[in-house]
Amino acid sequence: MEKVTRVYELPYPPSVNHYWRRVGARTLISRGGRQYRETVVAMLLAARAERFDGQLAVHIALHPPDQRRRDLDNAPKALLDALQHGGMYEDDSQIDLLITQRGCQAAGGQAHVRIERLPVDRCPLCGGVWTG
Repeated sequence: MEKVTRVYELPYPPSVNHYWRRVGARTLISRGGRQYRETVVAMLLAARAERFDGQLAVHIALHPPDQRRRDLDNAPKALLDALQHGGMYEDDSQIDLLITQRGCQAAGGQAHVRIERLPVDRCPLCGGVWTG
């Protein structure tokens, strides 16, 4: 199978604390969450992104928009859902390796996303030989 790796620079995602809203007994994606998803979908369409099949490795480098403290684990959900909605993969259950790291501050915030089919040859963080 051909080795395919794709890299995208996307907007900083909303945290799960701002992604969901309760309306009565229902839980819905917030207006901001829907806008984020629409923005990512449009960017993927413009980049002519093609769907990945099979099991995947995803590396996310989050560059926050400011110095406020943020929990690193609150951001990937909205981003991964937007990638799925944009057709990068059928379902995020395809992701068997997920690495999220905090990067330096960037104006407006950014999420650098690298997606590749498993197995990976190199560690997405250091570039060393992957033995995982």
